[in-house]
Amino acid sequence: MVDNRCMPEFGVSAQTPPLGASSAPKPAPVSSAEGERAPAFSPLYRQIKGLITASLQAGEWQPGQVIPSEVELAARYRVSQGTVRKAIDELATDNLLVRRQGKGTFVATHAETTTQYRFLRLTPDAGAPATLQRRLLDCRRMRAPAEVARLLQLKAGEAAVQIRRLLLTGVEAPSPSEAAPRPVVLDDLWLPGAQFKGLSVERLEAWRGPMYRLFEAEFAVRMIRAEEKLRAVAATGEEAGLLGVPEGTPLLQVERLSYTYGDRPVELRRGLYNTQSHHYRNELG
Repeated sequence: MVDNRCMPEFGVSAQTPPLGASSAPKPAPVSSAEGERAPAFSPLYRQIKGLITASLQAGEWQPGQVIPSEVELAARYRVSQGTVRKAIDELATDNLLVRRQGKGTFVATHAETTTQYRFLRLTPDAGAPATLQRRLLDCRRMRAPAEVARLLQLKAGEAAVQIRRLLLTGVEAPSPSEAAPRPVVLDDLWLPGAQFKGLSVERLEAWRGPMYRLFEAEFAVRMIRAEEKLRAVAATGEEAGLLGVPEGTPLLQVERLSYTYGDRPVELRRGLYNTQSHHYRNELG
């Protein structure tokens, strides 16, 4: 039986590495060809990167919060400041940390203007990119379909939260000189039900920031990276009606699987993009 109510959530926790000598990085043992345990080599800065990441995952430093200085971290882990700096450089490249000149290093957050739409590659053909308006269509809790369960690594019969929404250009209450909202993306999202209990239509409609910021702030789930698959499809009758295009209109389908700490999948999103006046843009290199 399907329960159409989106139900409260519990966050993810992890143990913070201990301070002092016990927190100094040590190489992890692996099996040698003779079956004996032998130390695996890992550059020291990578070990420090792993310890800092573990602290981020455990919530020792919250999104938007400044982390200890390089000097303090070097003393904590008993390594050189240069080693810590190299670890932080990689974490900044991975969008886990943000350096601010003269202020310090902060935990990255989806509230940052530069990261709010990091995974959204839709760009207008003319003019500067504008913030898209959201129109929530549905939020329901259901048994995860087989394909969704497989991609989100859920067990058979586990619950998932499905969200359907439109992203629109323009403004909801346009003046005579402004264009009326026009749908450009139809999104279907699936989330693990156990991690997103309490997510409801009311909660989504009341939230004014990016959806990923809601997940981060209220469900302790942060999207770290994503994988995408793109293909061309024709709009079905239902999809065409929602996007305001004729049935059979070519659309770009973008399937995105987003991961949090530990490379754990926490969101499956299938978006249909109307590219009549927009295009998918990605920077390489």
